[in-house]
Amino acid sequence: MRRLRQWGPGLLLLSPSLILLAVFVYGLIAWTTKVSVSDEHNALGSKGFVGLENYTKLFTDDINDRFTHSLKNLLIFTVVFLVGAMFFGLLWAFLLERGVRGEGFFRTVYLFPMAVSFVASGVVWRWLMNPNTGENAGGLNAVFGALGLDFLENKWWTNPNWGMAAMAMPAIWQLSGYVMALFLAGFRGIPQELREAAAMDGASTYRLYRNVIFPQLTPVALSALIILGHMSMKMFDLIMSVSGPQWLTEVPAVYVWQTLLTSDYAKAAAISIILLLLVAVVIVPYLIYTNRAEKNA
Repeated sequence: MRRLRQWGPGLLLLSPSLILLAVFVYGLIAWTTKVSVSDEHNALGSKGFVGLENYTKLFTDDINDRFTHSLKNLLIFTVVFLVGAMFFGLLWAFLLERGVRGEGFFRTVYLFPMAVSFVASGVVWRWLMNPNTGENAGGLNAVFGALGLDFLENKWWTNPNWGMAAMAMPAIWQLSGYVMALFLAGFRGIPQELREAAAMDGASTYRLYRNVIFPQLTPVALSALIILGHMSMKMFDLIMSVSGPQWLTEVPAVYVWQTLLTSDYAKAAAISIILLLLVAVVIVPYLIYTNRAEKNA
């Protein structure tokens, strides 16, 4: 009875959120898993349990290796996106940390793209990355042509060799400011005593950042990588806004949507569960690491 009085009010307060979480998150995950191991390939419903058949078919019997193609596109997109966003975010944070006039203005400029939805930015970047060249050039290709830099004109996302790398450009533009904010907070959170101690020891500016400041930013960098990584794996609206449902730029999230349009619910559920597992591979180790770090702190 004493424990009930102690924990009762808190549980009562949290119960609506716990119920919603159980039903609309874990309940739907369980339902999706159930569908993924069934033979519900049309609107007529499921006739029985098929085990892992839907999963194996994605890697063996999928038409034109469509699923593996989408995974390859996702890998290219994720790598370019992570490298680009981390590089520019750290660069901008470093420049602001070194001190510039009008820092508030630059922070606003860098963070502004984050306030724009992926759909809105995708529409703009669809025009910027217009694949037409020559007299029919538009967007960036038209700018290059007007400046006499015709050799820079290219097919952007329609290029079969590096189209997915170009597709990462809008995402880099939109989220580099967010990474900048994380790193800038990390810079400002480093005690001034560490900088003073390094200066008294005769450390140069390079060695100060290399041996003192940058190692302190490791948790920030890890957090940024985890957040951006799981966002890239679920990327749908940006890609659909720029290219639409194209083979060249198809990723698993787009493949799920197109599969659902054909009422192949079991296949779409299997793809969704694989995406969930990919995100879990990224998130779960990070949660374990942070939990251990908090216990050891």
